[in-house]
Amino acid sequence: MSSLTTSTERENSTPRFVVGSKDDETDFLGSNMKTDETDFFEDDEEEESPPERQIVVGICAMTKKSKSKPMTQILERLCKFEYITVVIMGEDIILNEPVENWPSCDCLISFHSKGFPLDKAVAYAKLCKPFLINDLDMQYYIQDRREVYRILQEEGIDLPRYAVLNRDPDRPEECNLVEGEDHVEVNGAVFPKPFVEKPVSAEDHNVYIYYPTSAGGGSQRLFRKIGSRSSVYSPESSVRKTGSYIYEEFMPTDGTDVKVYTVGPDYAHAEARKSPALDGKVERDSEGKETRYPVMLTAMEKLVARKVCVAFKQTVCGFDLLRANGHSFVCDVNGFSFVKNSMKYYDDCAKILGNIIMRELAPQFHIPWSIPTEAEDIPIVPTTSGTMMELRCVIAVIRHGDRTPKQKMKMEVKHFRFFELFEKYDGYKTGKLKLKKPEQLQEVLDIARQLVVDLGTHSDCEIEERKSKLEKKSWRCKGSGRGYGHFSGINRKVQLTYLPHGHLKAASEDEEPSPSLLLVLKWGGELTPAGRVQAEELGRAFRCMYPGGQGDYAGFPGCGLLRLHSTYRHDLKIYASDEGRVQMTAAAFAKGLLALEGELTPILVQMVKSANMNGLLDSDSDSLSSCQHRVKARLHEIMQKDAEFCEEDYEKLAPTGSASLLNSMAFIQNPVEVCNQVFALIENLTSQIQKRLEDPKSADLQLYHSETLELMLQRWSKLERDFRMKNGRYDISKIPDIYDCIKYDVQHNCALKLEGTAELFRLSKALADVIIPQEYGINKEEKLEIAIGFCLPLIKKIQLDLQRTHEDESVNKLHPLYSRGVLSPGRHVRTRLYFTSESHVHSLLSIFRYGGLLDENKDQQWKRAMDYLSAISELNYMTQIVIMLYEDNNK
Repeated sequence: MSSLTTSTERENSTPRFVVGSKDDETDFLGSNMKTDETDFFEDDEEEESPPERQIVVGICAMTKKSKSKPMTQILERLCKFEYITVVIMGEDIILNEPVENWPSCDCLISFHSKGFPLDKAVAYAKLCKPFLINDLDMQYYIQDRREVYRILQEEGIDLPRYAVLNRDPDRPEECNLVEGEDHVEVNGAVFPKPFVEKPVSAEDHNVYIYYPTSAGGGSQRLFRKIGSRSSVYSPESSVRKTGSYIYEEFMPTDGTDVKVYTVGPDYAHAEARKSPALDGKVERDSEGKETRYPVMLTAMEKLVARKVCVAFKQTVCGFDLLRANGHSFVCDVNGFSFVKNSMKYYDDCAKILGNIIMRELAPQFHIPWSIPTEAEDIPIVPTTSGTMMELRCVIAVIRHGDRTPKQKMKMEVKHFRFFELFEKYDGYKTGKLKLKKPEQLQEVLDIARQLVVDLGTHSDCEIEERKSKLEKKSWRCKGSGRGYGHFSGINRKVQLTYLPHGHLKAASEDEEPSPSLLLVLKWGGELTPAGRVQAEELGRAFRCMYPGGQGDYAGFPGCGLLRLHSTYRHDLKIYASDEGRVQMTAAAFAKGLLALEGELTPILVQMVKSANMNGLLDSDSDSLSSCQHRVKARLHEIMQKDAEFCEEDYEKLAPTGSASLLNSMAFIQNPVEVCNQVFALIENLTSQIQKRLEDPKSADLQLYHSETLELMLQRWSKLERDFRMKNGRYDISKIPDIYDCIKYDVQHNCALKLEGTAELFRLSKALADVIIPQEYGINKEEKLEIAIGFCLPLIKKIQLDLQRTHEDESVNKLHPLYSRGVLSPGRHVRTRLYFTSESHVHSLLSIFRYGGLLDENKDQQWKRAMDYLSAISELNYMTQIVIMLYEDNNK
């Protein structure tokens, strides 16, 4: 006896699995799986099999389907139901034996595919009267597109406008076709190009799309995938003259088709793929599988899925949706089909099918089986105060994951070519310009290179300095434009700001102030592989915020959320600022949260909304408010004091009495002394890196995330130059950058074993723990003023999210125990995720702490929360602020 799964995989379950087949198409089954007429698949400990009568589930389909990977995965899981045994009928039996000789079963999963004798399956069902998962008579209709469209229309489901051309000698009135250059008229209905021509047989995949002459004419011919092609362009513009067809208007989608897979009326999995009509090239991922994009179904689409499943009497049913002009249209119903390569779907599908079978057959077999309570549909969870309430809304504001150090370089430019570039991209409208596209960055690089060549003939020492700065800028421009993968424009940018009188500092006494541009080049700050892993893992862990990690799902933490999501009871939207690292964090988090497979780019494109509208998650960090300027000036003044902090300094710098701030100040004692130590450690570090570079053994060393020693040296040398100014004082604003760099190197480049890094980390962290939080305001009033500048749009949006949840339900609220499935599509958990940068997280916390939400003298829980926040020194990568809204159903 052989078993489909190893005994280590499940020690307590005893799958029973029978195969009847003579074919050798056993691609996906283990090599230990025999294929004689009837072979039982059980574990060896037969004495464990229960004495009760087993429910036999028969699988009657062509071998290619019954032994496919999805079917095998689902049947393995279905066998874990204690009272279910699965029998696969071999193709030889199905094709060559009379139905009287077929194995008997209590429940039948049978479906048509090429070469399948549907008539025999129908006769078998009449003879044995098994419980049918997918109705067999309806499968005749599914093979005819005319019948499919008729049924859809009767159910009131939206479909594209269409007409049927029947070339049937018995019905000549249905064969009126008039063809014009840019349209066809079918039985009186006019279809201008582009239109679609589909054969009436659903088995015929040769669908043609005809284009108008204005777009170049011709047609796109779709067919069943062959290798990496699913369609080909043809110059032929005339419609086919033999055979019967459906003509329908072409729907302008965004280049994707949505595939929906139901398992019963209350569950649907949806994914999109590139439309075969787009260019006919099948997109494949790194494993060679067709790229599928995850998709959210709207409430209306969920209702459509239910209607399709019920109308065609197919529990397991696939159909295609076109999303166009704000509507969704069904354009094809495929009958029985499974999702490929989704473990989550396999788990869900087997569980739902098993429950359907047991619910139907357990009573008549007197099997002691209780229907799992639908209570898990109601998200009842323990609240922070310990009482059980219904979860209604989850809002999270999350900082991006681990990134490479952010770097920037500033210089004032006056050359006319920069002004021309500024004008070309409409910089004068706002006085500011951001350039991110590769071709725009190339223009900046070309100008810089040209100026370096022009300056080459001069040897004035000031010009030499400018030349070296330009050369560095040109080099950085070039360096930062390489190796950022597919999203090439996402991790670097050039900003130009118009200065009508130039830099006041730069203009000497006798020089007339003239307009100039401040050019800022930013690069780095890219999400690292570690950052992706952090985001994906947090996404997985975040599922546990939701109910349903109990019962059947206890072994799969957080599957309650996945079920909630697929059973249409989860309203999820993900927003991210327009920074590349933030967007990629959001995509990786979504991948973990929803158990998605594959690359991040398709997830980002489909799931993450860019929220740079009215500063919701972005901030123009270069334009500081007057309050921020005042705060920075005071910080500089206090931190330049070459003496130990006194009582007065504590009052000046930490009026809020924050515990982490007081601890850091006590550690620092004398800020200038600590800055001296930090500077000495940086000098030591750069000389160590320089020595490694000069050593041929280590010169070509590859550091983390393909950085080189040369790039690392540049990073630190720039900080060494900028930190101690020419007047010998320290530029305090560089401390966050120093801490950023040393944190990165201690974490990712520790293999270099550089001396003094641990001490540099310790000292720079203490300084950063004072400076970073206090840049967002020193006293409460400043903290609130700065926070509102960053966060007002986001706070208003969060308020709206919470209000809407409350308002949505007030109209027709059912008691949760009676509101299950889609019968109450309004009742759901709303989740809104906002991915952003450190500034928004600091500001939001300031509003919660100092905005007078609750009085900590009267509320002990709030006081504990405030004490906890006061002790936190750093809002590190993936910091998340989560707001949960509960409803007490007993009130």
